[in-house]
Order: sequence, then C-alpha cells, then structure tokens
Amino acid sequence: MSDALKAKIRDIQDFPKKGVLFKDITPLLGDPQAFNMAINLLADRYIGRRIDRVVGVEARGFILGAALAYKLNAGLILVRKPGKLPAETLQAAYELEYGVDTLEVHRDALAPGSHIVLVDDVIATGGTICAAINLVQKMQCKIVEVTFLVELCDLGGRKRLQGYNVFSLLQY
Repeated sequence: MSDALKAKIRDIQDFPKKGVLFKDITPLLGDPQAFNMAINLLADRYIGRRIDRVVGVEARGFILGAALAYKLNAGLILVRKPGKLPAETLQAAYELEYGVDTLEVHRDALAPGSHIVLVDDVIATGGTICAAINLVQKMQCKIVEVTFLVELCDLGGRKRLQGYNVFSLLQY
C-alpha cells in the first residue's frame, strides 16, 4: 500500500528555495483511489477512540484534516497563517527549514480537555507542528496523536515531538 501511495508523490527539486527537495502531494490528492486509501488508513487509527476535534495545519493539513474529521465525525479546527482568521487569536512563531513564520488559531476554537488529533501533510524539521502543538497546549487540550501523511526522516522532526504519540503514513 505505501508503495502505491508513494508512487503518487512527486519530488520537486529546489522548491521553495535552492537545496530543498519538496514532496508534492498534489498528485496523490488528485487521484481518487490514492486519496481515499490515505484517508482511510489514517482514520482507521482513530475509529473507536475519543476524538473531539481534528486540528489541521495550513495549508495542506486542511485538506487531510477535513477528510479525516469527516470520517471520524469530529469537528475541524484550522491553524492558519497570520491575518486569515477573523476572531481573536492565539499566536506561535516557528522556524522551518527555509525561513521563519507564525501560526494562529481562534482563541475560542477548542474547549479545555478536548481530545484532538493534529494533522499536517509533511513533517520535516518539526517547526510548524511544534508551533501548532504550542497553540493547542495553550488551550489545555489532550493531544491524542500528531499525524502526517509524509515524514522526511533525515530532517529530525520526530525527535522534536518526544512525549507525543506521532504517526506518519509514509516515510522517506
């Protein structure tokens, strides 16, 4: 199964900057069978467990998060770049392999004690997901698991997530 899914992910050299090998998941998303398989494999991990909300990280985490939330009959919470959310927000800054950025979430998006799954498309150095975790922790939620479609193992992101349950469907 993982080979079939990996066959739908293409490498883009030097994107978004020279020296970065970008794992482009858009061919997988565009293939109905591959997208369905990926979401079902992720959802199977959580069926029968208490998941109140799925937290999707901008931008491809929204796509995976929405499909996963639907399958789990859970709500979807969006973690976005600054200025994209209309109500009062919490912020967390982070570094990534090619720059610095900030993430936001609505201050009232999650009730304390909510059981959540954080989802993003790729974990590389872990900066983005650490910022999202920081936001969820500020709201005193229980992180059931942090999940990714793709893990770039050589970049060490998983090491930054010690103390959390982490799952990646595909590893490179």
